[in-house]
Amino acid sequence: MVINLRIKEEIFGKEVLNASADVIGRVKDVEVNPDTNEMEAFVVSKGGVAESLGFSNNDLIIPIERVKQIGDKILLEDEGGYTII
Repeated sequence: MVINLRIKEEIFGKEVLNASADVIGRVKDVEVNPDTNEMEAFVVSKGGVAESLGFSNNDLIIPIERVKQIGDKILLEDEGGYTII
């Protein structure tokens, strides 16, 4: 998935849902391969009070391969498969 600045801006803040349609967080950042300019993963914030104060360490790294659909929300293919950072 090739990324450009406009697409990146449209993805930030979108809700991410697992396969059960439960919200697991919002897109906080994306990881892009600098050689290919392809998006490799989403950094998803789980939110909460700590996040609003800038102290959250509950971010998730979700590989792009896990994404089933991107629309108003981002839907993942299945449960799990992401890294907590």
